[in-house]
Amino acid sequence: MSPSPPGPSPSAFGRVPLREIRLASGLVLVAFLLTHFGNHALGLVSVDAMESARALFNDLWRSTIGTVLLYGSLGIHFALALQALFRRRTLRMPAREAAQLVLGLSLPILLIGHVVGTRIDFAVTGREAGYPDVIRNLWIRSPGTGVKQAIALLVAWLHGCLGLYFWLRIKPWFGAWASLLYAGALLVPVLALLGFAEAGKEIAANPDRFTYTPVDDDDASLGQIRAALYGGFLALVGGVFVGRGVRSYRARSTSIRIAYPGHPTVTVPRGFSVLEASRLAGIAHPSACGGRGRCSTCRVRVIEGLEDQPKALPAEATTLERIGAGPEIRLACQLRPSHDLTVVAVLSARQPGLVAAASGNQPAGGRERDLAVLFCDLRGFTQFTEDRLPFDTVFLLNRYFEIVGHAVENTGGHLDKFIGDGALALFGVNGSLEDAARQSFEAALRIIEGVRQLSEAHASELDHPLRVVVSLHAGSAILGEMGYGQSRGLTAVGDTINVASRLETLAKELDVELVVSAELARQARLDLSAHDRRTVSVRGRGMPVDAWIIGAASTIARG
Repeated sequence: MSPSPPGPSPSAFGRVPLREIRLASGLVLVAFLLTHFGNHALGLVSVDAMESARALFNDLWRSTIGTVLLYGSLGIHFALALQALFRRRTLRMPAREAAQLVLGLSLPILLIGHVVGTRIDFAVTGREAGYPDVIRNLWIRSPGTGVKQAIALLVAWLHGCLGLYFWLRIKPWFGAWASLLYAGALLVPVLALLGFAEAGKEIAANPDRFTYTPVDDDDASLGQIRAALYGGFLALVGGVFVGRGVRSYRARSTSIRIAYPGHPTVTVPRGFSVLEASRLAGIAHPSACGGRGRCSTCRVRVIEGLEDQPKALPAEATTLERIGAGPEIRLACQLRPSHDLTVVAVLSARQPGLVAAASGNQPAGGRERDLAVLFCDLRGFTQFTEDRLPFDTVFLLNRYFEIVGHAVENTGGHLDKFIGDGALALFGVNGSLEDAARQSFEAALRIIEGVRQLSEAHASELDHPLRVVVSLHAGSAILGEMGYGQSRGLTAVGDTINVASRLETLAKELDVELVVSAELARQARLDLSAHDRRTVSVRGRGMPVDAWIIGAASTIARG
């Protein structure tokens, strides 16, 4: 599956993005590889087992639907790969993307001969080449060709695995399953190669046992088809590079000058994004999402030349609106200037941890994940401390922290930090959002009950009972190691965290124990219909939030 160019792109197939079409076609090709390699792996059993499974394999992929699906996906995937290659304004890219691109372009050269000798030979002449024929040719008659096909197998699988990695790495469950997926990705080609080798040994040891279909290596028609495929492939790839050259030549007369204070001015052809210009010039420029407009780390302040620049497309406008950016702020990965301009990066790539991002690599410490978030805070604790000795305050505060810590950890959460007499906890770091929502709700009830018991145990020392407010919300956030030096730790940032914090403030204003967002209640499948539901405006956020207002947690019906 080939890498997509930075930013969203419209599709000729309606409203479906090109990256979704590329993904779907790539998944079909990976499914073909899995079944094909699985058939090879049966050589560990016997050649007869391979032949029996080949009949099922042919029924699937040589049927009308299978043929259209396979070759349609192959054509679409290759065409989109060429389109992505042409659209790139610079070939500077992260190593993983470059490896995937090079592997993908090398595949046709490695596979055309094998495809012509099997599938096309069958379609043209009607000769059915079984495993005894193929293995005899590749293992006994031409071992060099067999090595070439083994390399093609590895290249095809590695290309597919890189595509799957780029797709799955942001999925919430990927971290928990990564080791198992890596093991499976390693075993598939190993078992296929071992099965091929065992079948070759079996045939070489007893060649008379197997029936062979005579193959005419000098068949003129097949030779012409093979030459046409090689020529067509080289012409298409060559045409893309010629097109890139023509575009670059024509763009010289319409070059854009981008000035960076403290750096040399960069001259690039019209159509480059500011981020691509930075990378081309070797200027460190952070980009946490890889230049796809999904974050704002690459944002720049346009100092001069903002007039008459292209307006922000919906993806960029949405991101800028979420961070409350002013009109002079643009995303470097999305802004493709039409006139000269001067920009300065809002986030400095010289800061520790951002240099890697500037080169296009994903920061190792951050990933997007669906989380459940819990905020809690003691009510009136500041006034309580005014009349108490410091040591008495510390003792009671540590008991409260112990209650919160135990409640969070025993329900599967991660205690992020204590903020004064408040706390932030995250759920779903290594699990599903549904489980995280249920865990956070259980933790909230335990915290409220624990504080009630603490208050009763020290009632004689307290002028007023201890009270706690808790808020819960669920959604997407950026999770990673953040901070500096010894203060680094696992935390999360994003709109979901901000909303949860605002809901805690709302709980204080309404003088209630618990506020649960409707989204978290939906994920946890909670029945809170007996309580008040409100649509509330959240300070600093355009969209309102639906939330359940619970005056006392003891009134919640527990199933």
